Amino acid sequence: MNQKVITVTVNIDMNEKTLEDKVNELEKLVEALDGEVVLSLTQNKSYVDKAFYVGKGKVNEIKDYCEKLDAEFVVFNNELTGSQVKNLEEIIGIRVIDRTNLILDIFSERARTKEAKLQVKLAKLKYTLPRLSALRSGFSRQQGGIGGKGIGEQQIELDRRTINREISSITAQLKEIEKNRNEIRKKRINSKQPIISLIGYTNAGKSTLINKLISYGKDENSEIKEVFVKDMLFATLDTFVREGSLLNGSKVMYVDTVGFVSDIPHNLVESFKGTLEEIKYSDLILHVVDISNLNVDEQIKITNDMIKKLECEDKNVIFVFNKVDKLSDENIKLQYANIENKVFISAKSDEDIVLLLKEIEKNLFS
Repeated sequence: MNQKVITVTVNIDMNEKTLEDKVNELEKLVEALDGEVVLSLTQNKSYVDKAFYVGKGKVNEIKDYCEKLDAEFVVFNNELTGSQVKNLEEIIGIRVIDRTNLILDIFSERARTKEAKLQVKLAKLKYTLPRLSALRSGFSRQQGGIGGKGIGEQQIELDRRTINREISSITAQLKEIEKNRNEIRKKRINSKQPIISLIGYTNAGKSTLINKLISYGKDENSEIKEVFVKDMLFATLDTFVREGSLLNGSKVMYVDTVGFVSDIPHNLVESFKGTLEEIKYSDLILHVVDISNLNVDEQIKITNDMIKKLECEDKNVIFVFNKVDKLSDENIKLQYANIENKVFISAKSDEDIVLLLKEIEKNLFS
């Protein structure tokens, strides 16, 4: 049974549409951990309350709603300090987590490879370190689901020295994994096969698209190592590399990367930077966009910002406007007329995949 969750979003300088988008995205993040949002609360404020983030009156209102709706968790759309979490929990009486903690929990749930698990663990430890004294009381909690994957699963009396030691250990392990990845990457680069990276906002359809691209030109009996696909935020975290063929028979390597999201935790970006740097070695980037999403422009901006952070602005980019089959208004496409390298497709359509492959060939071999 899904855990009942109340979300709280504090609006300090957002317009109405941005606020609505933030609330909707938080609800989807909660659903990604099998939570059920029973109520979404917002509060307009000109400043952050040091003790509770929201005003004291709002805290009591949240407490009342939690009792009426039998809520099991409260999730804030803003990043809280350890003392704010502690103060809120003392009054509300149930577990309180923030957006950063929620995303870390999702990543913990989704991590499959040793590297991804270590990256998430490192981000969690770095998140916990400055909150240690305030959060110590919560370390003994071991329930599953939302908010239940705290570092305290390992040991109640986790102190700064222990965390710092563990951070050093994980960092060393990740460096070793990175060495191996660099060796594999060298071989890939030396093979002279063009490398094409797919990037974009989470749930834009990258994994579905890469599966269609690697299966193009293969007969039904061919064994195809597809990547995992599910209609949810952060369905896959691991970086996948798969070989595919273009229309002219040339072989290419496709790299699928973790999806982005607004306000992605800084520690998580830092932890996954080594993996994301695969993009740096690409000959071409496919920026996959869910054109049917109401917040499409903001999602494009967030992905472009990440490309800048990774210092990949000089790369050739094709904007792949995906999910045109879900468009209610075809005129939306006109907004992107000034983008030079673009293609409008549905990853489900074989004809559209051919259209994309033509655009890829044009960019790689022109």
